[in-house]
Amino acid sequence: MLNFVICDDNVAVLNRLAKMLEAIFINNNIDAEISLKASNASDVIKYLKDNKVDVLILDINLNSEITGCDIADMVRKKNKDVYIIFSTGHLEYALIAYKYKTFDFLPKPIVDERLEETILRLMDDIKHTPSKFIKLNNDKTIINQDEINYIKKDGMKLVFCTNTRTYETYSSFNKIQNCLPKNFVRCHKSYMVNVKNISNINSNKNTILFSPNEFCSIGAKYKNKVMEVLKNENFTNNLGSINYRK
Repeated sequence: MLNFVICDDNVAVLNRLAKMLEAIFINNNIDAEISLKASNASDVIKYLKDNKVDVLILDINLNSEITGCDIADMVRKKNKDVYIIFSTGHLEYALIAYKYKTFDFLPKPIVDERLEETILRLMDDIKHTPSKFIKLNNDKTIINQDEINYIKKDGMKLVFCTNTRTYETYSSFNKIQNCLPKNFVRCHKSYMVNVKNISNINSNKNTILFSPNEFCSIGAKYKNKVMEVLKNENFTNNLGSINYRK
């Protein structure tokens, strides 16, 4: 699921934008949600510190010391993959906005057709981006790879497990493993794990732990490989501790 964050200091405009987006998601069968709707910059900055965001729609002039461009600058210093879309009634800001690797610029007042055009173009761009997203069910479902904790083999299906929900599709590890980055490692005949999201390893129960309260198993055949990847790729920085003996 794609996570959208929208920010505009005008609450009426903010609420209208949210309704327009939700209608576009429904009408076009887009697996997305508005994870934050904010009327001030501080709420957005606080949210971005602890949450993953795929699309950020920002008003440039937020009637505060912090502008939409300031937020975009903070985001770009940490993440080059977030889609940033600016909106403003001041056309002179357009050239400044594109400095932040902006996907699009929406002049106010935003109209439904123009917004839908932008969102559909964004979805098309995602479908042709091999490194960040996984597409399921003929590209109708899109998952940010960073949100996946592990992938479970369940008969003819693969189950993609995130902190918020699971996704199922008819596929196999052989079909997807070449499309995944190196932080996805086979840890069991029935599991493939995203080592970036591991919070700890229970050596007694042979389990890999995630937050919150998620876990999967380590198979004897795969345990050395998992530990090798964790150590050699410096992913051990994510763990509170490692207490695993070969």
